[in-house]
Amino acid sequence: MLTVSLMLRWVMFKKNEPQRLKPWKVRGWVIAAERSGEFIANMEQILDVYQRPCSEEFPVVCMDELPKQLIEDARIPVPMKLGQEARVDYEYIRHGFANIFMASEPLKGRHLVEVTELKTKKEWAKFVKRISDKFCPNPQKITLVMDNFRT
Repeated sequence: MLTVSLMLRWVMFKKNEPQRLKPWKVRGWVIAAERSGEFIANMEQILDVYQRPCSEEFPVVCMDELPKQLIEDARIPVPMKLGQEARVDYEYIRHGFANIFMASEPLKGRHLVEVTELKTKKEWAKFVKRISDKFCPNPQKITLVMDNFRT
């Protein structure tokens, strides 16, 4: 009876044992800055925009852009096996960049995506015009929610 009890404790210890630290594995995370009154006011303003009723005349459209590096593996990756993670060589072949513009109207469930070669003010303006012309054809006013950081 004592042996079974010790065995159970050992199994429970192994099961609840914290995972070993793996310093080479890093998870990206947004570390919030000090939340000032200005930050809270801006956040509440955006939350108010998201609570507006669905309207054809006053649509709320969210927009973002994403630059993507086009790469190819220089060597064939080793696929995952039982008990072993997939292995991918760090070396790659560069094939340039592409930019992805995305827009969505969350209350209607509509979205629009466009891939461009460049990410310039001109490309951005063309995409905004496309939103206006094809996505929301007859609005009085479009509320565009975005973080136009680089363009």
